[in-house]
Amino acid sequence: MTEDLYAFDLAYGSDFPVICGVDEAGRGPLCGPVSVAAVILDPSDPIEGINDSKKLSEKKRAILFEEIVRRALAYKVCLIGPETIDELNILGATMLGMQQAVEGLSQRPSLALIDGNRCPKLDIPAQAVVKGDAKSASISAASILAKVTRDRFMEDLAKQYPQYQLEKHKGYPTKLHYQLLDQYGIQPFYRKSFLKKRGYVK
Repeated sequence: MTEDLYAFDLAYGSDFPVICGVDEAGRGPLCGPVSVAAVILDPSDPIEGINDSKKLSEKKRAILFEEIVRRALAYKVCLIGPETIDELNILGATMLGMQQAVEGLSQRPSLALIDGNRCPKLDIPAQAVVKGDAKSASISAASILAKVTRDRFMEDLAKQYPQYQLEKHKGYPTKLHYQLLDQYGIQPFYRKSFLKKRGYVK
């Protein structure tokens, strides 16, 4: 499986020798940031076990996070907060995060592979890859960095606001989360644009 993901990236190699993968985590939650990562992997040093972050256990993601941070040629993770999400909408905020993540890499890539069906405005060529986190090693790596970074952010937030039990649902719209919102109302870290329809925001 890992070999197939690396082979996908290597197929671009003759035209684009330095590939970066870009992915996000947290488009759907009611609160917290959207997390976006860009990663340039070393094709000569493949990281065994890389996969779509959604297919990995929390423990496996944590192990791979450390491996990617240690062995990637370059990486950058950006968190785009609720105020920007409310201002731009979630797609706009995600595109901004992707742009910042790619531009923040310590090495300039020759091509950005973007998970999904849209590309942000970049000053390098970009290719959208639908379900790319299950096809491309570099997008998979980005999905792991984005997911683990956001989960850790929400776990830290849970310590400050224990009443919302953020460590359980990570801000996603679960039945429990809505029950707690009914009880305690919203805080500044909530995405107001996501909550207007349910009457939490006037």
